[in-house]
Amino acid sequence: MRSITHSLLLALSVALARTAPAFAETPRALPAGQIPNDTRLQPVKDLDGYFPFTPPTSKEAWAKRSERVRRQILVSQGLWPMPTKTPLNAVIHGRIERDDYTVEKVFFESAPGFFVTGNLYRPKNVTGKVPAVLFAHGHWKDARLSESSDDEVRREIANGEERFENGGKSRFQSMCVQLARMGCVVWQWDMLGDSDSKQISSALNHGFAKQRPEMNTTENWGLFSPQAEAHLQSTMGLQTWNSIRSLDFVLSLPEVDPERVAVTGASGGGTQTMIASAIDPRVKLSFPAVMVSTSMQGGCTCENASLLRVGTGNIEFAGLFAPKPLGMTCANDWTKEISTKGFPELQKLYAFLGAPDNVMLKRGEYFPHNYNAVSRSAFYGWLNRHFKLGQKEPVIEREYPRLTGAQLTVWDAQHPAPPAADPDFERRLLRIWHEDAEKQLAELAAKSPERHREVLRGGWDIILDGGLDDVGDASWEMTDKKDQGGWIQMAGLLRNTRHHGELPAVFCYPKQWNGHTVVWLTAAGKAGLFTESGLLKREIQTLVDSGATVLGLDLLYQGEFLADGKPLTQTPRVANPREAAAYTLGYNPAVFAHRVHDVLTAVKYIRGNERPSKQLSLVALDRTGAIAAAARAQAGNAIDRAAIHTGRFRFGKVLDLRSPDFLPGGAKYGDVTGLLALGSGKLKEIEEKDDGAVAVEWLRN
Repeated sequence: MRSITHSLLLALSVALARTAPAFAETPRALPAGQIPNDTRLQPVKDLDGYFPFTPPTSKEAWAKRSERVRRQILVSQGLWPMPTKTPLNAVIHGRIERDDYTVEKVFFESAPGFFVTGNLYRPKNVTGKVPAVLFAHGHWKDARLSESSDDEVRREIANGEERFENGGKSRFQSMCVQLARMGCVVWQWDMLGDSDSKQISSALNHGFAKQRPEMNTTENWGLFSPQAEAHLQSTMGLQTWNSIRSLDFVLSLPEVDPERVAVTGASGGGTQTMIASAIDPRVKLSFPAVMVSTSMQGGCTCENASLLRVGTGNIEFAGLFAPKPLGMTCANDWTKEISTKGFPELQKLYAFLGAPDNVMLKRGEYFPHNYNAVSRSAFYGWLNRHFKLGQKEPVIEREYPRLTGAQLTVWDAQHPAPPAADPDFERRLLRIWHEDAEKQLAELAAKSPERHREVLRGGWDIILDGGLDDVGDASWEMTDKKDQGGWIQMAGLLRNTRHHGELPAVFCYPKQWNGHTVVWLTAAGKAGLFTESGLLKREIQTLVDSGATVLGLDLLYQGEFLADGKPLTQTPRVANPREAAAYTLGYNPAVFAHRVHDVLTAVKYIRGNERPSKQLSLVALDRTGAIAAAARAQAGNAIDRAAIHTGRFRFGKVLDLRSPDFLPGGAKYGDVTGLLALGSGKLKEIEEKDDGAVAVEWLRN
């Protein structure tokens, strides 16, 4: 009896072997143990990378590119759309008289309760409108109020960096005094955590190193937290906003000529100069010192923001000012090669735009990192020529009676300083910023749905690093083919030219194809289309039997991307030990964004191959739902139908900066709901228990 049963079982197993698929595991595009040749698996880029600039070849191309990069800056700074400009409530007091200029103390509110502090220098005995200069300082401790030591000044005088003791003692006062003597109104303000600006501490703004658990909450969060990053709130964004409000303040002064407004600054002040000049058309002359470079892009947390330099850098930021007058300096630092790397390209840009004389480099590789008397003199000359100040050149500083820090500080008994480094104020400021953004978007949606959609699409385009047109060319290489009876299984590699991506994929292609292709995403990659025994899952088989092709993909860090087979739980980061997201995600797209591009690569290929589909559908019924929503939003009309199960996932709820689901800016423009609303074509949000059956039934109907 046992031998008869054994014989029957053996015969049955042979018969099943002849009718079932010949494989017992998920089909592979590459040999076992081999991972895709995908450049995104290389170490991520950091601020010390190489950031070249390619001049445009047509005015149309530059117009498109410059608009995109300018919008990228605005989005990264949390300024798309621009926050509501509340009253400045400027207080000007403590006037100090000198023979040919005055110095005043100023503070104003760039946002309710958030004070910008500085000094205002004005020329005496002027008639008519006068030029204005905004002077942004860099990373000199307590810059506006500081004094160099006697030994340091003597060394700088001996080296030719400075000319006079007072000039060297306070290069910041020296600049302001000289410009006032040249007939300019000068506004010098403090960076966060510096001099009189203490509401956000220097340790937080410049020295943030480690995440603060008490600030990483889904409500009332603090700076540098996942929630702040998801809403595009950063200390750099706050400083950029202060620069814009500084322009508001200066242009409110009745004597200022709005057609002659300049911004300058060195080091971190050079970064502020570039950014403000790029995004605010009211700036008419820009002079970023010792900062424009194809090399190091700015090492401080206050110079970095998520999304800011993905695919771009400081040379291009400076170039956004063209064709208006742009001057710069270099030193024996990261800018020392600009004369051969970066500046020639800026010269080509200016020549291309018909203003070859409007760009200038004052070389200073023989000096250390600085805004010394030589560099300042170069700025005076540049300003003199373009604003027609009538000064004899070269313009040389003269001695002046230097003011002490105690004389320059804006706070006193009649004007008490606000509390310093108050965590409750920090939370309140971010809440004000967030609530204003939400209110603006809601009002825009009610007033102009079309404009509201443009704003959302413009923001998401930066957050997701472009759309279907940004994928580049997509191609397919088949590496394995099996006849499965009524359908053909084709494994291979989808490639795109932009990221040099290489995606393992499998097409389940019916022999009687009806022209419908379904891209089916799963958290397991293409393996999610198959059972453990290697058969197609029921819902996939149903679609194939109905005549539809089903494509399964290994997105980045799925399937064949994983040498050990373990799912990705912590995304790559740069070597910098400081736990600020911008050091990684200011230079590299998030893993989430890369995965969206993987889906777009598949869409690009399906729509562009020799047998384009009549209908293209997208299905995602697990944790890939948000990826599908983003891909659908970015694909325009290329995706006809989408069945998506979001599982109520929201970017604003992600509490880990290194989660594969974390996306800087993901909560800013409506979160996942905003993405779903942006998508074209028919959409079914799947919430039912039997996800696959419901999706298949809907797609087939």
